Amino acid sequence: MSRLRQPPLVTGISPNEGIPWTKVTIRGENLGTGPTDLIGLTICGHNCLLTAEWMSASKIVCRVGQAKNDKGDIIVTTKSGGRGTSTVSFKLLKPEKIGILDQSAVWVDEMNYYDMRTDRNKGIPPLSLRPANPLGIEIEKSKFPQKDLETLFHGMSADFTSENFSAAWYLIENHSTTSFEQLKMAVTNLKRQANKKSEGSLAYVKGGLSTFFEAQDALSAIHQKLEADGTEKVEGSMTQKLENVLNRASNTADMLFQEVLGRKDKADSTRNALNVLQRFKFLFNLPLNIERNIQKGDYDVVINDYEKAKSLFGKTEVQVFKKYYAEVETRIEALRELLLDKLLETPSTLHDQKRYIRYLSDLHAPGDPAWQCIGAQHEWILQLMHTCKEGFVKDLKGNPGLHSPMLDPDTDVRPSVLGHLGQTSSLKRGSSFQSGRDDAWRYKTPHRVAFVEKLTKLVISQLPNFWKLWISYVNGSLFSETAEKSGQIERSKNVRQRQNDFKKMIQEVTHSLVKLIRGALLPLSIWDSSEMLQYGGWEVKSELSGQWFTHTIQTIRLTYESLTALEIPNDMLQTIQDLILDLRVRCVMVTLQHTAEEIKRLAEKEDWIVDNEGLTSLPCQFEQCIVHSLQSLRGVLECKPGEASVFQQPKTQEEVCQLSINIMQVFIYCLEQLSTKPDADTDTAHLSIDVSSPDLFGSIHEDFSLTSVSKIINRNLNCFECYCITAVSMASLKELDQRLFENYIELKADPIVGSLEPGIYAGYFDWKDCLPPTGVRNYLKEALVNIIAVHAEVFTISKELVPRVLSKVVEAVSEELSRLMQCVSTFSRNGALQARLEICALRDTVALYLTPESKSSFKQALEALPQLSSGADKKLLEELLNKFKSSMHLQLTCFQAASSTMMKT
Repeated sequence: MSRLRQPPLVTGISPNEGIPWTKVTIRGENLGTGPTDLIGLTICGHNCLLTAEWMSASKIVCRVGQAKNDKGDIIVTTKSGGRGTSTVSFKLLKPEKIGILDQSAVWVDEMNYYDMRTDRNKGIPPLSLRPANPLGIEIEKSKFPQKDLETLFHGMSADFTSENFSAAWYLIENHSTTSFEQLKMAVTNLKRQANKKSEGSLAYVKGGLSTFFEAQDALSAIHQKLEADGTEKVEGSMTQKLENVLNRASNTADMLFQEVLGRKDKADSTRNALNVLQRFKFLFNLPLNIERNIQKGDYDVVINDYEKAKSLFGKTEVQVFKKYYAEVETRIEALRELLLDKLLETPSTLHDQKRYIRYLSDLHAPGDPAWQCIGAQHEWILQLMHTCKEGFVKDLKGNPGLHSPMLDPDTDVRPSVLGHLGQTSSLKRGSSFQSGRDDAWRYKTPHRVAFVEKLTKLVISQLPNFWKLWISYVNGSLFSETAEKSGQIERSKNVRQRQNDFKKMIQEVTHSLVKLIRGALLPLSIWDSSEMLQYGGWEVKSELSGQWFTHTIQTIRLTYESLTALEIPNDMLQTIQDLILDLRVRCVMVTLQHTAEEIKRLAEKEDWIVDNEGLTSLPCQFEQCIVHSLQSLRGVLECKPGEASVFQQPKTQEEVCQLSINIMQVFIYCLEQLSTKPDADTDTAHLSIDVSSPDLFGSIHEDFSLTSVSKIINRNLNCFECYCITAVSMASLKELDQRLFENYIELKADPIVGSLEPGIYAGYFDWKDCLPPTGVRNYLKEALVNIIAVHAEVFTISKELVPRVLSKVVEAVSEELSRLMQCVSTFSRNGALQARLEICALRDTVALYLTPESKSSFKQALEALPQLSSGADKKLLEELLNKFKSSMHLQLTCFQAASSTMMKT
């Protein structure tokens, strides 16, 4: 009857693979009529009936046991159907080896467990129980000699548990023939092991969650059965009875071992106290450690310990911990005060300031220490600037006649700057105008210039750190990461509120810098009397020279460039640009004034030595003064980025134009002074040569003249409006030229003109009664010789001036000769012939220097004479003229030479 049912048939299993003790669900047909009908269940040859749980005729749940075969069938045996068959199979995976210290959610088979206590002499370290193959791939031992490996990896080891582990040695020794693909699998295994360890206990709980639920269900079922079995007994349930027995046994044990247990409790209490002291010794020793670390300056250690203590005991309710934590807070508060004092202490470096601010932010100091530091640094910079000024003013009052110490040319930029200016004075001539100046002047700095240098150096050294401190405050780099996260919102509000405050600080520093420099160099630009007392106080009797103004401008420009490189907004530095513009204008004014004074002294240095071009050293000295002055102003007038033109203001243009005109007028005055100055050591001829030089009345020629001066100005200073300067100066120079020319003509022509009348009537000569003419008389020859002397004198200086001078001399002579002829009432025949001979001889000799005025005079003189009536008189006149020209050919050649030269030019 029992064989009537069909044998069991397994058609499915889930999962179909797994390690031993994996819970599986078996499905199929005719799997039994009930739990008692199931008499056998094997998976891969292993009996799993003990863990089997019959659910229905088509479902059984069990756990896979330790099997010998890796893969096999699932065989179910029942009383009603006998031994069944299976259409599916289960694959048994090798379980992962679990170390003795590794966590596991299931019971570990300890049949192969090795107890080290049974073999103490072997001394196997616990690390040796770790897996021998950490890579999880097959080990292939190499044939490399061990000695060679030890020599190659000296001091290293192939044991992966060693501190000197060498991965290369390990791979050569165990995986020298392993393929690259297997090595990549080994890397994957290592990553999997690392991830598994990092997951912690929670991963094991998740992985064995079903196991925990099954254990709970089993315990609950046992408890229910025990209660069910004892409900009918008077003494209560079995568990209650068992509890009573255990309680009585415990009480009896307590009575027997009360004294021993008391000592044990006391020892436990002492041990617990020691454990507490040992466990929390960090807190108990923290106050003393804080004091020691503060004394050593290890503030980072103090802050780390404080953060740790705060996180552990900040909210504790244990009184002992509260007491010690209060001591920690007291010392931390003292540390906050100490760090704040160090932060506000000046001077200090930017690195120290950032460090102290970071410490205070980590210690959660109240207020805003970073802003307090910015304010203190601002006050310190202002104090340094005023202290610098007071020191120099006091030194100047104590030693008013002294300069500052000599500068080191190797470390200061001033010698190179002024040396460049000095090089421009080394022209070809006239360098004597600076000969009286001390050669050491460029190495001696006036107090005010030294003050500006030190003041700007102070600002350049302090303001960049001040600005960087603010930038760090804005971007949050002053604070640690923890403090930045906690105070980011509050700090962003503070930054927005304090941007205007910091802008005012920068402006106050720049305004103080500008006003201190103005008080030293431009005191008249400070109108307020109170500001003058605060920023001025310099008792100086003379103004700085143009060279020192130029050097000061360069110093302030470098300061401005340094501040601009910090990316400070231009509106904060506009006052410095205004100062530079005012200094540039003042430098131009002072330089032009000093140039006028220098030119005024040129008259004293005239040596009256004439060169081959007919010039003395005076024109070259004048040109050198102008060139030196303009070249020294070239850098001042050059507009750097952001600077305005010096001549943008009409008032400045007018003043510069007037000073330039004044320079030309001073030079003209110098020329006039030299031309009228009596000199006992200089004879008249020498004086006349110099006075007749082209630099006095040769402005129409290409010699040194006002035109040359205007070219010099245009060539060296295109910023000047030279037209007005040239126009005014040209008029003055032409006036002087004409006046000196007339004086020279009067000086040279008057003696010749004055000698005509006495010469004509010498020896009681009478035009009414005279002998027939035999030639030109001596008075005319003497006049021609004097004219030749003038010609020679002028030609020696400048041949271009010969026509101008001789034409005026000839005009004076012809006019006088015409007057004398017109004064004669009656001419005899011989007298008329004699007069016509002399007039024609003079006219023909100076024919090339005749002007309309002189021609008119000669015409009037000839018209005053009776006309020649006979041909014999005309022939005699012609013969006498030719005789005169022949006899005085040598003397008269100079007129022809000068004339031909003039025509060629």
